[in-house]
Amino acid sequence: MNIVILAAGMGKRMQSALPKVLHPLAGKPLLSHVLDTARQLSPSTLCVIYGHGGEQVPNLLAASDVTFARQEPQLGTGHAVAQAAPHLDDAVPTLVLYGDVPLTDSTSLQRLIAAAGSDKLAILTVHMSDPTGYGRIVREHGAITRIVEQKDATEAERAITEVNTGILVAPTAQLKQWLATLSNHNAQGEYYLTDIVARAVADGVPVASAQPAAVWETLGVNSKVQLAELERIHQRNIANRLLEQGVTLLDPARFDVRGRLTCGRDVTIDVGCIFEGTVDLADGVTVGAHCVIKDAVIASGAQIKPFCHIENATVGAQSMIGPYARLRPGTTLAEGVHIGNFVEIKNSQIAAGSKANHLAYVGDATIGSRVNIGAGTITCNYDGANKFRTVIEDDAFIGSDSQLVAPVTVGRGATLGAGTTLTKDAPAGALTISRSRQVTLTGWLRPAKLKK
Repeated sequence: MNIVILAAGMGKRMQSALPKVLHPLAGKPLLSHVLDTARQLSPSTLCVIYGHGGEQVPNLLAASDVTFARQEPQLGTGHAVAQAAPHLDDAVPTLVLYGDVPLTDSTSLQRLIAAAGSDKLAILTVHMSDPTGYGRIVREHGAITRIVEQKDATEAERAITEVNTGILVAPTAQLKQWLATLSNHNAQGEYYLTDIVARAVADGVPVASAQPAAVWETLGVNSKVQLAELERIHQRNIANRLLEQGVTLLDPARFDVRGRLTCGRDVTIDVGCIFEGTVDLADGVTVGAHCVIKDAVIASGAQIKPFCHIENATVGAQSMIGPYARLRPGTTLAEGVHIGNFVEIKNSQIAAGSKANHLAYVGDATIGSRVNIGAGTITCNYDGANKFRTVIEDDAFIGSDSQLVAPVTVGRGATLGAGTTLTKDAPAGALTISRSRQVTLTGWLRPAKLKK
C-alpha cells in the first residue's frame, strides 16, 4: 500500500522555530514515531509531505525507504496529500497519517485497512464527550455521508460526538480524482481532505469506519501542553507494559524511557530514573532513584545506587555502582566490581572483584582483578595533547591520593603508598612510595591579621 504522512505544518502554538513534527516525544521526533508505525505496515510507498522549516525535516529524517514531497505554500490537508499524488501507485490503497499524531497503534491501522478493503473509503473515527475543534462525522441511516469542520458546522452538527481523526484509507486512483475537484470555499480558505467523503458518496463509493483501541491513539500535538500530556500517556503505557512483565516500578508516574528498555526477571527501578537509547537490565538488577542510564548493559544482580550516570558502558554481574558514580563511554566492568560515590570511570576495563570506592578518576586504564584503588586516586591520562594508558595488574593496592602519570604500569601485587605520584613503572610485589620528607618546624607562628 501507499502511506502518506502529512508533516508540513508550522505549529504556531508550539512557540518554536523548530518544525512541529521534529519536537521530541520520549527522546525522538514526533514524526519518527509515525514513521516507525508506518514501517510496521510494510508499505510499498512511504511519502512524507514537508514544508515549514525548509529542509530540516528531510535532512534530519532522510532514509532510503522515504520519499519527500514539499508543500509550499501550505493550503490545507487536501492540498498536502495532492503533493504526494505523483508518487502513489494507483493499484494499491493509500493510507493518510499525520506527523504530529505519534501514538497511533499499528493494530488500529490494520483494522482500518481491513475496513477499507480494496474499494472503499475508510475513516478512523472516535467518540468524544467534548468534540470541540474536531470535524464531525455526519451519518444518514447509519452511513457516513460527509465530514463537517467545526467552523462550518451548524449547531445541530456541533452536537455530534463522533469525530474525524483525519486518518483514512482510500482507493488511490479515485483519491487522486477527488483531490483534483476540491474547493477552498470554506471558513478557513483551505482545501480540506475531509471533503473527499462527500465526493466518494456522490461516486457511489462506500464509506466505512473503524475505531482505535483508545482515544489517545488519535491525539495530536499543537502546543507544548499537548506534547507534555502525550509524553505522560506514552510513558505510562511503557510503564504498564513493564509492570505486566514483572518489573517493579516504585512509582510508574516518575519514570521515563527515551529509547528501548529491556528488563529481565525481578528488576526493581526506583523513582526519577531516565533510560535513553538501548538499555538492557538483566535478572535481579536494582536501579536506585534518579539514575540516568544510556546505551548500557547491566548484568544480573548488579546494584545501581541512587544518582548514578551511566553511558555507553557495561556493568558486570553482582557489581555495585554508586551512589553518585559516573560511568562514561568505553567503560567495561567485570563481575563483582565496586564503584563508589563520586568515582568517574572513562574508557577503562576493570576486571572482577576490583574496587574504587571513593572520590577517584580512572580514565584510559586497564585494571586487573582484586585491585583496590584508594580515595583521591587519579590516572593522569592526558598531557594536553594526547591520551595515554595506565595498566594496573591483578592484586595491586593503590594508596589514597595517588596520581598515576600515564603511560605507566603497576605490576601484579604491587602497593603504592598514599600520596604517591607515579611517573615510572611500579614493580610487581613491591612497595613504591613517592612523597617528600615530612618536616616539623618548631617555633613557627601562623600569620595573624594586621591591626588597623
